[in-house]
Amino acid sequence: MTSSHAFGIDFGGTGIKGAPVDLVSGDFAEERVRVRTPQPATPQAVAAVFRDLVASFPDNDGPIGVTVPGVVRHGVVGSAANIHDSWIGTDADRLFSEATGRTVHAVNDADAAGLAEVRWGAAAGRTGLVIVTTLGTGIGSALVQDGVLVPNSELGHLEIDGEDAESRASNRAREAEDLSMEKWAKRLTRYYRTLEMLFSPDLFVVGGGISKRHAEFLPLLDLDTEIVPAQLRNKAGVVGAALYATT
Repeated sequence: MTSSHAFGIDFGGTGIKGAPVDLVSGDFAEERVRVRTPQPATPQAVAAVFRDLVASFPDNDGPIGVTVPGVVRHGVVGSAANIHDSWIGTDADRLFSEATGRTVHAVNDADAAGLAEVRWGAAAGRTGLVIVTTLGTGIGSALVQDGVLVPNSELGHLEIDGEDAESRASNRAREAEDLSMEKWAKRLTRYYRTLEMLFSPDLFVVGGGISKRHAEFLPLLDLDTEIVPAQLRNKAGVVGAALYATT
């Protein structure tokens, strides 16, 4: 592989995806591989999967970035909402580097997606503060100021009207309460208006699987800030992780 390539791994609660990434185009350099996340998803079990996954691309010798579904500070995992509790306090950079024999850098999964969207996706070429949110089981977030990531924002856990924001405005909440798009849009408006008040962003980008249906709900939001759907979708984690490994 050339110096314009890096390897990205997107580690989630149910699946692990990996591929070499072309850092010029922001796309996969080879076909992505997906495997099931081991259960229980302990650090050692996941590291073994990573070792085999990286080895399946023998021509790849670029840097490696890995997403983790939790807070990551200087390579150390600080939370584990959808993975094994033993991740908390684990030095993921060290664990994955030892497992693969390569230098590996871990990053929060929402932060990785945010970096990818700002470099190659919906926010490409935009300046100022971009807030990327993923609407899914919870609400993930990434703050990117002029291309520089402010990590671990966790804006889905803002307290709004006395409740955790994602408990009211996530896509899971919409499904669980069988909300119409109109009713959900009112909750999303409340959420994004709170972000406007706190951060005065230049752009919102909305990702997550539901973003495929953006035409059904984004036009219903009453905001002062431009809001657009994400473009990279399920590629964002792998691509963003690869990018993070080179920054």
